[in-house]
Amino acid sequence: MNTHILWIDDEVDMLKPHIIFLENKGYTLHTTTNGQDALELIRSSSFDLVFLDENMPGIDGIETLKLIKEIRPMLPVVMITKSEEEDVMHRAIGSQIADYLIKPVNPNQVLISIKKVVHHRQIISDQSTADYRMEFGKIAQLLNEAKTIDDWTAIYRKLVGWDINLRQSGDESVREILACQLNEVNNEFCKFISQRYLGWLNPACPPAARPLMSHQLLRAKVFPHLAGSAKVAFLLIDNLRYDHWRMIAPIVQEFFRIEEDEMYCSILPTATQYARNAIFAGLMPSEIEKLTPEYWLNDEEEGGKNQHEEEFLRRQLQRSGVSVPLYFRKMVGLDGGRQMLGELSKLDACNFAALVYNFVDMLSHARTSTEIVRELAEDEAAYRSLMRSWFEHSDLLVLLRELAARKFKVILSSDHGTVRVSNPVKIIGDRNTSTNLRYKTGKALTYDAKSVFEVRKPEQAYLPRTNLSSSYVFARNRDFLVYPNNYSHHVKYYRNTFQHGGISMEEMLVPVVTLEPT
Repeated sequence: MNTHILWIDDEVDMLKPHIIFLENKGYTLHTTTNGQDALELIRSSSFDLVFLDENMPGIDGIETLKLIKEIRPMLPVVMITKSEEEDVMHRAIGSQIADYLIKPVNPNQVLISIKKVVHHRQIISDQSTADYRMEFGKIAQLLNEAKTIDDWTAIYRKLVGWDINLRQSGDESVREILACQLNEVNNEFCKFISQRYLGWLNPACPPAARPLMSHQLLRAKVFPHLAGSAKVAFLLIDNLRYDHWRMIAPIVQEFFRIEEDEMYCSILPTATQYARNAIFAGLMPSEIEKLTPEYWLNDEEEGGKNQHEEEFLRRQLQRSGVSVPLYFRKMVGLDGGRQMLGELSKLDACNFAALVYNFVDMLSHARTSTEIVRELAEDEAAYRSLMRSWFEHSDLLVLLRELAARKFKVILSSDHGTVRVSNPVKIIGDRNTSTNLRYKTGKALTYDAKSVFEVRKPEQAYLPRTNLSSSYVFARNRDFLVYPNNYSHHVKYYRNTFQHGGISMEEMLVPVVTLEPT
């Protein structure tokens, strides 16, 4: 596409060498010697960029700039001036210039400015595409050598980074290559988990051979900070994936310094009832059921499955010998966040705040059930964008700012992530079989064993057994489990929705970030 540039300068005859240089590079140059004529041209013609001299007779550059922005608010303007005074620079920047050049300028400076302003996005896209093509083989090599959860975490970080960067790429083929590589890596990750998961939970497994898991999270990442007069907040954002964290991290860094940016491994099922209760209790699900049967509800039982996080946490603190004033608050939806902001004074009286924020989980459910939300968050990139947009205008952001102002160290994490499902897998069970699309538990389950990860002895995975023949099966990668009755309807309704409960990097590799107030 031909780029049209308007150059406004009362000494336009002196610019002939620059104009010839740029025209030889394929640009179309239009010139004028004063602001008034320039404004008429901008009203009647379309330009991609304006070079504007700051010091002109009549309407000067600063005033011309303001009038240009009134006519074409999105038209990028590069200010050129002899002055290096701060006041001139501040006035220009305050009027939203795209770049700033000091006279005398040479043709290469002008060309660089054009590329930075007009071609910035395309240059980044092209470079990212070239860089990923070079990185493709390195990731494949890392995949072949992956033996530990840390190896998988490193691969996942790389793929998330490329997925975010390449969303701006105009090269559809390279995005398809990345999608295929991500799918291949996830398939191998599922095999890795299927082979290792039960071994990690075996008491004979050396601690060094196990990853950090849900039931160990608070003891490892939070409790060590609860010493002396330190003020600490544990913030759990339900369904927050690592790529979501990457999207909001630049906003958080405005008032927090990232001390640690790590991941832990969620237990199975990667569902709120199991994973979040394990975090707050510091116990695996079957241990929770055994020690506090009055607080545990199995899948087929009616009632809320996450109603006792505060009691679980208080008991874990007591077992761990940690004595500290605790403030616990669970925020569900917009009202919960607003109510929390009305109680900020309570934070001043405590050293440890445990906060649960459920909005991201609500967003994923809304995407499943609401057509307009599904259209707004069509794929991972759109879902990330929607999540970031919500965060920028949320009570959660206000809360984080308040925590920083009160000098709280914040450990931010989640209980599990979600994955966008696409491939239906048939399963048969009785009417008491759990309804989750990513895992099933019940008796007499019928399925293709090659398509799932099965746990025939729930006690090996520290999962409750509702009857003697209970078992658990978990969907892998982008699969989802569907009953044969009304099969077509359910496949159409749930395909391309975000679900959790099964095995994938997106669900199991969960961010845990330590934030130090600046």
